[in-house]
Amino acid sequence: MVKVGINGFGRIGRNVLRAALGRSDFQVVAINDLTDSKTLAHLLKYDSLSGTLAASVEAGENQLLLDGRPIHVFSERDPGAIPWNSVGVDIVIEATGFFTDKSQAEVHITKGGAKRVIISARPRTTTSPL
Repeated sequence: MVKVGINGFGRIGRNVLRAALGRSDFQVVAINDLTDSKTLAHLLKYDSLSGTLAASVEAGENQLLLDGRPIHVFSERDPGAIPWNSVGVDIVIEATGFFTDKSQAEVHITKGGAKRVIISARPRTTTSPL
């Protein structure tokens, strides 16, 4: 199973998590966002476009509980400071919209310990895959 981390839990980040529900090939294990866990839980549960999420969503200290399964929540402004390797993240979904080129996004690999990065926004420059 591929373990996924999401950097940025806005519309795109929340939709990535919703899309992951019920899949057996990958699992979201961590989120990085500057917003507190309680607000993140509310935004995930009640979406103005997708509707109310059927799964139970609870906020804990530095985590969300999604149907009782913990998802670690980091709150790092600097993407190089996110310890993805501490929760075994294989792939980071870069969904902030800020870190859109290779040099910015690769810190998830070089400093955070992830194996790959998928940038959700259009990159500013053409780059090779991360």
